[in-house]
Amino acid sequence: QVQLVESGGGLVQAGGSLRLSCAASGSILSVTAMGWYRQVPGKQRELVAVLTSNGRTNYADSVKGRFTISRDNAKITVYLQMNSLKPEDTAVYYCNLQKAHMSGFVDYWGQGTQVTVSS
Repeated sequence: QVQLVESGGGLVQAGGSLRLSCAASGSILSVTAMGWYRQVPGKQRELVAVLTSNGRTNYADSVKGRFTISRDNAKITVYLQMNSLKPEDTAVYYCNLQKAHMSGFVDYWGQGTQVTVSS
């Protein structure tokens, strides 16, 4: 099993910054990627940013140039630095860890952390 513990959400004014952290523990072998997703009520969860085990990154178009994903391998922690926040970034942000399993993948999720951006 994998446990993901998120922190760093909160309330911030538009134009401000926040940094989310996600610490992984447990069975963390064969990790292929870690990333962040977000969800607002009534909508599907969407990808925000992902960092693969070989260092590749992928960002949603809406956050490119404003958000940066990074990791600390020693702490098995992934971060999301969010700058120039906009009200439309308001959502519950979920940490994701993906592992290789059999011929496919398995996803693990954190409990979510609320980010609220006021205008």
